[in-house]
Amino acid sequence: RPSVLVVLSARVGSIGDNRIGGWVSYRAAKAAVNQIVHTAAIELARTHKHAAVVAMHPGTVATSFTEQYLNRHPSVSPSVAAENLIDVMGRLQAGQTGQFLDYSGASVPW
Repeated sequence: RPSVLVVLSARVGSIGDNRIGGWVSYRAAKAAVNQIVHTAAIELARTHKHAAVVAMHPGTVATSFTEQYLNRHPSVSPSVAAENLIDVMGRLQAGQTGQFLDYSGASVPW
């Protein structure tokens, strides 16, 4: 049966989209999450042909963690972020397994 596994990541975990540096430990942790998702997708595809395993970036969510960055980036409330992710999850197909996507369903570079 079709199934979806989504792991929350962050755009800062993208090696290809790192233009400003900084946040070394957080970036490394998210890059590790992305590698786990990508590898798990390859492994699961062997036995679960209808599964989609993806990493997702929710965007900048207005929380106490992001409050000092909110003037520099558009943000959404946690409930809107959740709705956006659920919307993308509902459209995922097995052919998208192993991808890194944002809150709109657009690909994020690894």
